[in-house]
Amino acid sequence: MKGRHDLMPILRLAYTTQFLIALIAVFVLWSQVGGQSHLDLLPWWIKLGLGLAAAYGVVRATAASVSGDRAWNGQTLRWLGVTLAVLAGCGYATYYAHMNLEDADEEDQQADTAISRMQMPPGYNSVRLESARRLARSAPTSVTTMRSPS
Repeated sequence: MKGRHDLMPILRLAYTTQFLIALIAVFVLWSQVGGQSHLDLLPWWIKLGLGLAAAYGVVRATAASVSGDRAWNGQTLRWLGVTLAVLAGCGYATYYAHMNLEDADEEDQQADTAISRMQMPPGYNSVRLESARRLARSAPTSVTTMRSPS
């Protein structure tokens, strides 16, 4: 029994590290699969709850796997099922955000576009405009055509 108590602080550290890594992995997976724009539309408490629950499920599945005689035992499969159910909840929340929270009205976006035209001020000399255009066309366009004064 003494050997098991010596192992517990290392296991706690390993499970804590795995929880933090799983938390990062859940949110990266969720944003890549579901789309970051949909994830941004969800309230923070839904993202926090589902993310923490998924990471907790991963750690509990690992703990059940380590504590049993075989790696794939009943407890491991149960926690794996809970984790998959929570990840399905993440998918349903993303789908809800896509269908109900997103403003994707194409008609409103096109109606808001403004088309403008440049107008010359009264009394603007069109001769000056033409001379500026000729000067711009005659200017060198690359470094190789420019020569240093000699």
